Amino acid sequence: MKNIGYLFSLFVLSLISCSKSSSPGTAPLTPIIAPPPAFGFYVVGYFPSYRDPATILDSKFKMCNVVNYAFGTVNATGGITLASPMVLTAVKTKAKTNGAKIFISLNGSTVDWKNMAATQTGRTSYIHQAMDIVRNYGLDGVDVDWEFPSTSDGTDITYTALLKELSDSCHLGSKYYLTAALTSGKYVGAYTNAINSSLWTGGYVDFFNIMAYDDFNTTVPYKQHSDYILSTVCLNYWINTRGIPPAKVVLGIPAYGRPSGITQTGTTLTYSGILNQGGSSQSDSATVTAGGFTNYTIYYNGQPTIKRKAILAKNTAGGIMMWEHGQDTQDATSLLKAICDTIGRPY
Repeated sequence: MKNIGYLFSLFVLSLISCSKSSSPGTAPLTPIIAPPPAFGFYVVGYFPSYRDPATILDSKFKMCNVVNYAFGTVNATGGITLASPMVLTAVKTKAKTNGAKIFISLNGSTVDWKNMAATQTGRTSYIHQAMDIVRNYGLDGVDVDWEFPSTSDGTDITYTALLKELSDSCHLGSKYYLTAALTSGKYVGAYTNAINSSLWTGGYVDFFNIMAYDDFNTTVPYKQHSDYILSTVCLNYWINTRGIPPAKVVLGIPAYGRPSGITQTGTTLTYSGILNQGGSSQSDSATVTAGGFTNYTIYYNGQPTIKRKAILAKNTAGGIMMWEHGQDTQDATSLLKAICDTIGRPY
């Protein structure tokens, strides 16, 4: 199942630790590469580097059992630039204090992902740096946010190779988790087809965050970018059509809104910003002003829709994910609170 050639370097690195458990005079034990244990229904919240963790209530961290710190950004040769290391340290402390695991989420431009993953040297350099971040900051895993590998340029092959090799490092000694963000699955084609089934049948990726949002249109009005139907379509595709085990599928929801029929530049707003302009937590649309546009309609998810999605995820999938902590409100109108209240998660 695993790449034996690639494992040789991992094996060498593990000799010292493995030999400690061996009897004197015997050969070191073969390193174990297996996923860490699952830990129930996942509630994942992304936390971008530009947010101040001090402004987010401890209870919001307690509502999650995974916090994804965004981002570490890839370059073409396999380097990673970690955004705001001091913020990562503060987020990790707050997450751990409140019982949540913390992963580093890795992003980058399509070109840099492609160039890095094209060679074994690039992938190996990238994996070493990713694992250095995980170990040095005391994190629990890695989340890969490559948007998007494609069958049209061969990156479907290199994406699969990268995740399998990264999995071998994360799963050495069953210590660290590996997750990946996936396109919604509504539009089947080069992006969806780039995701190889061996990633779940072989146990390489622990769960997948499905980005069931951003289905917007700049020329057609009255279009909701993340309605309930989109969630059902996405889950049906990845679970029933593609065969990802439900326990490995995490439904993404947005804590922001988008207009329809106009530019998205300057006109998207956070959920909290929409409510500050008079929007209701019980609605999915509001009239707002932003980006030079006056009194236009913005579409978002209010608490009733979020609760329906939480029930859908609870009944058919393995978790729910939100982009992102700082866009939510900090009071009774909170979307994350509505999720936890619906699924019975204490906080």
